[in-house]
Amino acid sequence: MSEFKQLALIGPTASGKSALAIKLAEQHSAYILSLDSLSIYKEIHIASAKPTLTERSGILHFGIDVIFPDEPFDVTTFVELYKKAKNKAIEDGKNLIIVGGTSFYLSTLINGISQLPQISEKSKKESNELLKDLKKAHKFLYNLDSEYIKSITENDRYRLEKMLNLYFETGMTPTQYFKNNPPTPTISEELPIYEIDVPRDLLRKRIIERTFKMVDEDLIDEVFYLEKNYTRLPNCMKSIGIKEVLHYLDGHYNKIKMREQIITHTAQLAKRQRTFNNSKFKNKISLPIEKLEELLLNQASINLNNFA
Repeated sequence: MSEFKQLALIGPTASGKSALAIKLAEQHSAYILSLDSLSIYKEIHIASAKPTLTERSGILHFGIDVIFPDEPFDVTTFVELYKKAKNKAIEDGKNLIIVGGTSFYLSTLINGISQLPQISEKSKKESNELLKDLKKAHKFLYNLDSEYIKSITENDRYRLEKMLNLYFETGMTPTQYFKNNPPTPTISEELPIYEIDVPRDLLRKRIIERTFKMVDEDLIDEVFYLEKNYTRLPNCMKSIGIKEVLHYLDGHYNKIKMREQIITHTAQLAKRQRTFNNSKFKNKISLPIEKLEELLLNQASINLNNFA
């Protein structure tokens, strides 16, 4: 157990994180934990760009194909997945590579989350009444706690519902509650974080290539199947790659416009990911993928005993 090592690999979407993580896991006898808000779903394979079973090379992955599209999850799901992955790695004498597709979850593992109260049916009923009008619900919360709620959009029903439940159950604003219930980190030991740094023009090229590949691999059929079996209500149906196809199916886009919109929205996501990573992970090592691969795979100094 004393030899267990772990590291995190982050970077914008389409930067090559999954492929590098698999190479690294093969060389350093590690399991992989994927922190990705779309790969966690079963039956969403193309839109999530998750590595296929063949691409996973027999490496045990956690955080992939965990729940169905109509099942809810939040950050606590990834906390439990991390604990499960770490315990399994230690039990099997393996290391752990955390691949931060959605770096918010990595930040939460490091910085912690507050324990939330059990929500009564009475509180849920009050919340649901307000949630009939999302704009009204957002305004209600904003008037209570503008500093906290300003980071939540009017259309983010999931987060609005959580904050309304919290308020009606405790009588405290989110700011007050989280001040009185400080977060507890899940990862308390030092965690090395490596970031793939991709020039914007190269990243855009990779995004374009991946988008064309997704469409060629029957992304439209996958979204049609998802809508037929799960409707458009689940949060995942609002994800990039899915929502644009739905617009295509509705006749609002032709196929060219659909691809353009996926590319644009993916590039915008990549920009937000860069900004988040730069603001949250101050001590990360950021290198182009070739140099990062050389550092982590080829240098003799990176071995089992100083993996971290």
